[in-house]
Amino acid sequence: MAKIHIIDVTNRDGVQSARLGLSKLEKTMINLYLNEMGIFQSEFGFPTTRHESFYLRANLELAEMGVLKPIRLGGWVRATAADVERAFELVPGIKHLNLSTPTSDQMIQGKFQGAKSQEDIICMMADAVEAARAHGAESLGVNAEDASRTETGFLVRFGSAAREHGAQRIRYCDTLGYDNPFTIYESARTMAENVGMPVEIHCHGDLGMAVANSIAGAKGAIDGGQDAYINTTINGIGERAGNADLVATVLAVSKSKGFAEGYQLEKPVDLGKAWKISRFASYAFGVPIPIDQPGVGANAFVHSSGIHADGVLKDSGNYELYSFDEVGRGEPETVETGSEICAGEYGGISGFKHVMGRIAVRFKGPGQAERILELARYANVATQRPLVEDELLFIAKYPGIAGKILTLIPPD
Repeated sequence: MAKIHIIDVTNRDGVQSARLGLSKLEKTMINLYLNEMGIFQSEFGFPTTRHESFYLRANLELAEMGVLKPIRLGGWVRATAADVERAFELVPGIKHLNLSTPTSDQMIQGKFQGAKSQEDIICMMADAVEAARAHGAESLGVNAEDASRTETGFLVRFGSAAREHGAQRIRYCDTLGYDNPFTIYESARTMAENVGMPVEIHCHGDLGMAVANSIAGAKGAIDGGQDAYINTTINGIGERAGNADLVATVLAVSKSKGFAEGYQLEKPVDLGKAWKISRFASYAFGVPIPIDQPGVGANAFVHSSGIHADGVLKDSGNYELYSFDEVGRGEPETVETGSEICAGEYGGISGFKHVMGRIAVRFKGPGQAERILELARYANVATQRPLVEDELLFIAKYPGIAGKILTLIPPD
């Protein structure tokens, strides 16, 4: 039976949110957390963007070392042969790509101002796919940007051409959140049945339906006989009104009425890591988790009304679909209110040793301590906030990789 795979795009679509962003170390930590959680793939960045190249190469090195395994690391590239060539020039080891181009009349006309036709779009995409295959790409998704406003016949022709030239997936992008669960189900099923390859669902929340549309689209793809891939972001952070939230999407797939009985994840996702990854993304982006966020919001397991409180005290199943510990919650949170030392970009060796000692890191000598401190300083320059324990531990354990992640070399 066809399965559902989760591709998280926080490190690509999430960081495109206006006024928000992540440092390269924070993006790396998200890849590590996604891997721990059991997510199939992380769209980890833009291989044609120079300032991403050291970070991307370092993360691919972590994959080769077995640290980022079994998660796939995929890059986002415009569907042009020139951009594919640029991607492999800057990040030679990349193996997984999604190639993106607009497909709706609105965007073809609006972006290219009459310079390209539908046939030009197909030819441009086909050239990009063949270029990526020539460089040894192991998996290729082709993105139909603004698919929800694209005429179905052209979508089928576009997807069929992608398959014929060697792509393995077609990404159906509801770029403006225009679809609803009924329309996206039909579109995804039509694509699956007529194109004959897996359908990837990418939804935005402009009308508040990103998660619902993602689930409906996945159902349509599977009912059409193909695997489904759902794009998510942590805490739903993404352009404009955001994307399908990772935790809410996995909860919906696994907990919603009757869905998991017929539509299953390709492999289990460890929801016990949900609280950890959501908290980190909230801290890194500087965006509080909404109080009513499914699973991880402050009120997700809080009961106030008399009827609800009485019911939960008798049996939590009366008012909770799943338990707090299923999503990794339950431990107390402590806040320092006395003297505290934290590692910063202007910190010295004495304070740094104190901070690292609290998390049981011991240095072999002053040289090693100074090296790790210098890397932590650089990381603080990028984040402009204190590093969390996991970031400090990562730098201490993989200083060589951390140095590459923190490297930025402007063009001459």
